[in-house]
Amino acid sequence: MAMTMHCNVVSAEKKLFDGRVEFIVASGVMGELGILPGHAPLLSELKAGTIKLTKQGGTEELIYVSSGFLEVQPTVVTILADTAERAVNLDEAAAKEALEAAKRATSDDLVELTYDQAVAQLRTIQLLKGIRGK
Repeated sequence: MAMTMHCNVVSAEKKLFDGRVEFIVASGVMGELGILPGHAPLLSELKAGTIKLTKQGGTEELIYVSSGFLEVQPTVVTILADTAERAVNLDEAAAKEALEAAKRATSDDLVELTYDQAVAQLRTIQLLKGIRGK
């Protein structure tokens, strides 16, 4: 049996995951993070992207986060997201529409944020389709 660690993923609205995982991949502002059991303590800001959880037993779960923080402690990893949603609940059509609207809008910080979030949602959906296709 593979080593595991406890993981919590929460947003301001709800708890999305609370359980044992073998591996976590997250999109930090400085690059991709891979977390295994026994990882050194760490605090990282997250950007819009996908949290990939390899759960105990090897199944994978994907969660989209708009931004937030990831904290690694000796036995637990906590992900605090501003907004988050399970990949299976994302609306691909709405994400594509948001992306097109951001492309048409004038350039400012809010438009860039909306664009980045729409792209991250679409990437999460594509990752989910890849997992389901296995």
